[in-house]
Amino acid sequence: MKTLAICSLFLALMLFSLPVQSVELKEGHPTVYIVKKGDTLWDISAIFLDKPWLWPEIWHVNPQVENPHLIYPGDELKLVYIDGKLRLVRTSDEKLSPSIRVLSEGDAVPTIPLDVIRPFLYSPRVVSDEEMNTAPYILAADSERLIYADGSKLYIRGVTDSSRKGYSLFRKGDPYIDPQTGELLGIEAIHLGSGTMTRGGDPATMMVTESVQEILSGDRALPFDDKVFPPVFMLRPPNFNITTHLISVYNGVTQIGTYDVVILNKGERDSLEVGHVLTVMQSGRAIQDPHSTTKNELVTLPSEIAGSLMVFRTFEKTSLALIMRANRPMHVMDTAVTPQ
Repeated sequence: MKTLAICSLFLALMLFSLPVQSVELKEGHPTVYIVKKGDTLWDISAIFLDKPWLWPEIWHVNPQVENPHLIYPGDELKLVYIDGKLRLVRTSDEKLSPSIRVLSEGDAVPTIPLDVIRPFLYSPRVVSDEEMNTAPYILAADSERLIYADGSKLYIRGVTDSSRKGYSLFRKGDPYIDPQTGELLGIEAIHLGSGTMTRGGDPATMMVTESVQEILSGDRALPFDDKVFPPVFMLRPPNFNITTHLISVYNGVTQIGTYDVVILNKGERDSLEVGHVLTVMQSGRAIQDPHSTTKNELVTLPSEIAGSLMVFRTFEKTSLALIMRANRPMHVMDTAVTPQ
């Protein structure tokens, strides 16, 4: 997770894959901005641009500076013209030699608020029916308690790889069903906590290292997968047209807003990738037209832009996304599309 904490962008490397979109400066944007602690790259981009994901189009760095895409609190950013094109530069790249910077990469500004999504990177949030039914399960504890928490010693059946030590503990949740095809996309894995395998065998022994909900006999365990921790989040729109639905939201809210985590009904098989930015469209409501010649005619109003989201984790048939901007309330079954 140390790598996750220093997320930044390899922005220039993504230029070739971006769809052609016009870069529009935000009305009232500053010409100079001092990066503050707690800023994210999205926050800074949104200060200058109407479409923050187009940051690579104006970002300009000194290629002689090691790790030129890292931005730090205290950096001064300003808008200038270079070769007739508008660019955003870091003034330190113009004035200082590479050897002067002494900040560590751990101080770098992340792309998005990592604390919000970190719990969703630790554990499987969507699993197949087979994965759910074959995952190791909790048989009992070494005490007579029926509810387990931090520090509990558990006995686990079904462990096939004793070399894996870190596990996520979860419980079967609701199925995710595709609203258009009726296909079972996966099953929600309700995160309960984490554990460390201390002894193999059948049953194996596990110590609970963290609990966020009560843990019970019959709950399941799956090993952590280091591949879910991306070293960077490269903001970019997909280079193809896609329409996906927001089929669920965590925390049980009815109106979805900024920094809520949603589940999309498309994933890796649909070519969605971590870092893809989509525009959320609020579905138009159906109303009766009292002026129509057809009595009680129902008319569906047009969909309207409601905000933006960024995909931060993908599964085969689904994805997790963070709402980055909400212009108006969003709801389950709203759509997300390729930005125009």
